[in-house]
Formats: sequence, C-alpha cells, structure tokens
Amino acid sequence: QVQVVESGGGLVQPGGSLRLSCAISGSFFEIYSMAWYRQAPGKQRELVAAVNSGGSASYGDFVMGRFAISRDNYKNSVYLQMSSLEPEDTAVYYCNVHIGRYDNRRSFHTEDYWGQGTLVTVSS
Repeated sequence: QVQVVESGGGLVQPGGSLRLSCAISGSFFEIYSMAWYRQAPGKQRELVAAVNSGGSASYGDFVMGRFAISRDNYKNSVYLQMSSLEPEDTAVYYCNVHIGRYDNRRSFHTEDYWGQGTLVTVSS
C-alpha cells in the first residue's frame, strides 16, 4: 500500500508565495517521476510541474518561471515552491507519483498514485 499526502495549501494574496509538500510512504521499490497537477472549478486537471528520477524538471506553459519543483529522494517527498501567485492559480493541487513496487507474489508493477489534493486560494 502506498500513501500520498499533500500539505501546504491555503489562502494567499495575489503576488504572494506558497510552498506545497507531498510525502510518499508505504511499500515500494522506487519512485520514478513525481508531479504536481491542479484542477480549478469547472476546468480539466492540468500538469503544473514534473520532475523525473534524474532531477530534470518540466513545467506547464502558464508557469512562466514562477514555480519550482524539487524532490528529496531521502525523504520520499516532492515540493512545489510557488511565487507571484495570481487569482488564476486558485485550484486544488494534486501530487502524482509513478512508482515501481513488488506485490505479494513478487511480481513487479509500475503504478500511478494520487494524493487527496490541497486547496490553494489566491485572493485579496
């Protein structure tokens, strides 16, 4: 069983900053890619940022240098540092991880796991 838990959301004023954290726990062999997605009311879920096992990061076009994703492999965690936040950034932010693990029959699987989401509200 793998658990993915986000934290750090909240209310922030336009232009402000926020840091999201995501901790992964449970039984697994390796965490491959780690990513943040977001979903605003009435909109589809979209990729915010992703980082692979080698540390290479990619971002959605709307980020425009305002966010930075990082991972700590020792802590099995991924972070999203957000700055210059705009009301349009208001959304539920979800952590997604691609994991390799062995099941109880020792068969190897790669699977995606999602957190429950953390709400970010940008408003004055």
